[in-house]
Amino acid sequence: MAKELSSFPLFDTHCHADFDAFEQGIEGYLKEAKQAQVEKILIPSIGQSNWRKLDEIAQSYPNVYYALGFHPYFLEQANDEQFSEFRQLLSSRTSQCVAIGECGLDFFVDVDWEKQTRFFIQQMELAKEFELPLIIHERKSYNRLIELLKLHKFTFGGVIHGFSGSEQQAFEWIKLGFYIGVGGTITYPRAQKTRKTIAKLPLECLVLETDAPDMPMHGKQGNVNHSKYLVTILNELFLIRKETKQSVAAQIWQNSHLAFGICE
Repeated sequence: MAKELSSFPLFDTHCHADFDAFEQGIEGYLKEAKQAQVEKILIPSIGQSNWRKLDEIAQSYPNVYYALGFHPYFLEQANDEQFSEFRQLLSSRTSQCVAIGECGLDFFVDVDWEKQTRFFIQQMELAKEFELPLIIHERKSYNRLIELLKLHKFTFGGVIHGFSGSEQQAFEWIKLGFYIGVGGTITYPRAQKTRKTIAKLPLECLVLETDAPDMPMHGKQGNVNHSKYLVTILNELFLIRKETKQSVAAQIWQNSHLAFGICE
């Protein structure tokens, strides 16, 4: 099959390019992404284990942005004492650290819900203090997350990662200032609910993401996902939207920068 290419600049707003799944290392990863017109990427952290690694990567590559946070899936290795280092890194962050995340609630996994909630609230309060957006991971926890964001009067927005909810849920996120993260889910013909929802949402509220090495595209199940496949998502978005390709690509590029306060 011919390699898919894009004539538009792309920004993968959510990938884990630092993971060991990529044997070629970050330099090779970025080279492959660049060949597929992916000009910029954002790497969310999963916890203390990769905070400093992401900072080092960003220092070497100006087109790499990152977020610092505690992923709910990996909270068993986390403790409250780590918030001291977390705050210190946020205080001394460079302009390439543009968000707090990946954080959120995952009520599908066997991680204590009370601990997940406590850690999310602490991260949300730090995001308010440092005036940073959130990259939110949500699974089976929509109602609780909305409740917490409203209760704590969070107004700095961010991105709802890997969105696959209803149209009503999407508009609730948008009302709270969040962008909707559109990933490989829309490449699956069976994902009609998500495809129809993404088709109806304001284009100004969408960003693209791969979640590499996870969430492979349709036809690539079982393979390691990569930012170079972001064009597959863009092409699918072209098919389900009514706007011209140029309009869609240009707006998505702009949204990706606006969501994180990045200059184009």
